[in-house]
Amino acid sequence: MDIQAYVQRYLRDYQPYKAYWNYEDGCVLTGCIRLYRASGEEAYRAFALDYLSRAIESDGSIPSYPTNGYNIDSINAGKALFFAWEETGDSRYQKAIEFHMERLLAHPRCQNGGFWHKSIYPNQVWLDGLYMALPFYMEYEKRLDGMKRLKDITGQLSQVEKHLYDPKKGLFYHAWDEKKAQPWANPVTGCSPNFWLRSTGWLLMALVDCLEQMSEELFDEYHQVESLFKKAVRGLLPYRDEKTGLFLQVIDHPEAEHNYAETSGSAMAAYAIMKGARLNALNPDKYLPIGREIFEKLVEQKLQKGEDGEAHLVDICKVAGLGPGEKRDGSVAYYLSEPKTADDSKGVGPFMMAWAEYRTEG
Repeated sequence: MDIQAYVQRYLRDYQPYKAYWNYEDGCVLTGCIRLYRASGEEAYRAFALDYLSRAIESDGSIPSYPTNGYNIDSINAGKALFFAWEETGDSRYQKAIEFHMERLLAHPRCQNGGFWHKSIYPNQVWLDGLYMALPFYMEYEKRLDGMKRLKDITGQLSQVEKHLYDPKKGLFYHAWDEKKAQPWANPVTGCSPNFWLRSTGWLLMALVDCLEQMSEELFDEYHQVESLFKKAVRGLLPYRDEKTGLFLQVIDHPEAEHNYAETSGSAMAAYAIMKGARLNALNPDKYLPIGREIFEKLVEQKLQKGEDGEAHLVDICKVAGLGPGEKRDGSVAYYLSEPKTADDSKGVGPFMMAWAEYRTEG
């Protein structure tokens, strides 16, 4: 299947995922930026800059940014602003970056310093939110703040390792409730009950993207993040599905009826492993072939010709979460009840990122 033809058509026909500033579009923007850097093809640069020029006003304001509450997801698309500022020199993008940072620093936190996932999910840390916020935070610190708040970032990651990691399984739970009050939360640990693939994918991408912004001169902090990244990769790999070479929607339950090789989380893993090898955070001789093989399996099995004769990226979990209240209980049955879809930006964006790494190393 022709990957380039698929991605070009996808971008040509792309419509914003939501009417407001959103993380899903941010995934596609990041995919474009990484493909531009890997290939030099102008179309990817143009897509990102066109999107951002329409979303950001001349004074740096973002009329569509949802400010009626705090949602860590809203930070994700802000990562693309660094690229726009770098490429154009337009000060409106720097102003928009500063706006994102103001929102992030005002974001509610758990007592241990971790960002709440959203105002409607108080006292909760979700792996999803680590990707939405921390790579932006790290790049801001590198470019604009001299790494003054570095320990805030690494401190949040250490708390994730402390509270969400299961040493018996080698995996990280989807979320943690500091108050242990949510119906889905373990009354002793506060953790959600299962290991959802895409949440692990968000974690892997958060860690490797933070590493990219760090220097080994930041010895202790760099090796702390590197060690956590290695732990997360080594924990996930034993659960690769023998039949497909990918990873399952509920990672550690191959026996569960209707469990399936899920595309977005597998793409995230492929991206993170290949990038980790490129950065030498993972042994390239060992891990680069693994990351490349996972991506190749995705293309072979999940990029399929549809009834319309066009290629589509299939088997993307449409959405999954926890709560609020009694909704979405985090059970295996719950995760497997969420619908699968095709060509969703939460899958295509990471697929583009993985393809960029594949091309970089090819």
